[in-house]
Amino acid sequence: MSKRKIGVLLVNLGTPESPTAKDVRPYLREFLSDPRVIETPKYIWFFILNLFILTTRPKESAEKYATVWTDRGSPLLFITEDQAKLLQETLPENYEVVVAMRYGQPSIEKGIDELIAKKVDKLIVLPLYPQYCAATTATVFDSVAETLTKRRYFPELHMLSDYYRNPLYIEACKTQIAKNLEGVEIEELVLSYHGMPKSTYEKGDPYYDQCIETTRLITESLGRSDIKITTVFQSKFGKEEWLQPYSFEYLPSLPSKGVKRVAVFCPGFSADCLETIEEMGVENRDYFKEQGGEYYQFIPSLNTESLHIEMMKQIIVDSN
Repeated sequence: MSKRKIGVLLVNLGTPESPTAKDVRPYLREFLSDPRVIETPKYIWFFILNLFILTTRPKESAEKYATVWTDRGSPLLFITEDQAKLLQETLPENYEVVVAMRYGQPSIEKGIDELIAKKVDKLIVLPLYPQYCAATTATVFDSVAETLTKRRYFPELHMLSDYYRNPLYIEACKTQIAKNLEGVEIEELVLSYHGMPKSTYEKGDPYYDQCIETTRLITESLGRSDIKITTVFQSKFGKEEWLQPYSFEYLPSLPSKGVKRVAVFCPGFSADCLETIEEMGVENRDYFKEQGGEYYQFIPSLNTESLHIEMMKQIIVDSN
């Protein structure tokens, strides 16, 4: 008897097709039109988005994207594609792995259709967000559900919601940090997570608690009592209060407190992207050094590290 064919959809946030205002604009429009991402009433947000944000932000964002773009294109996309290739090689032969982006291309709809065309008996959706958040994980599920409502047939479905407590994930984070800090003296390790409006936490979103627990588990695993380990939140957008402390305020405040040697790692990002490479690797480094910081090390995300791929394999196989 032949084994069931299992389809795996690896989903990440998304990316514009090129680092130009022309391609950034539709990407931002799709992203910022998602009611899970922006909870402002639609009739108000429509005017803010179209009259203000989309008239200025695409050019600014395109300039930043250009600094991280490579010969292979967007880091987020090609790293996710590399992850899928490595994952495919480690999984049994009855598994098919396909990449999708929540916003932009390749779309979730395209990914699902590709797996259905391969006649999979079961579809496993793995959003590459370690911590659950309505603005990330849930919107992937929304898109999957919307796609399937338009299909006459779809296979058995399993959607994975988070993996922040997975021992292999914590071990992968510990190994990545330890490897990059080997032979390096620092006074503080800053763990930076993507920010969210504080109101989402007050409405019951578990994201903040899961980030704090992730930091606790990484701290416990590292066993580095000689350094302080701190949680911050990055990528604040708009005037609303977000989860704190803000990375752009916390890091430049350290030198005046006598902390002049730091390292930064982003446990909530499965693949390096604009928000890690440019924002945390360059922008926040500059803020820190402008205030007297002496040493700043950006530690890359888990990307294609072997333990990261092994963790994905374990999650997927265990869910079948």
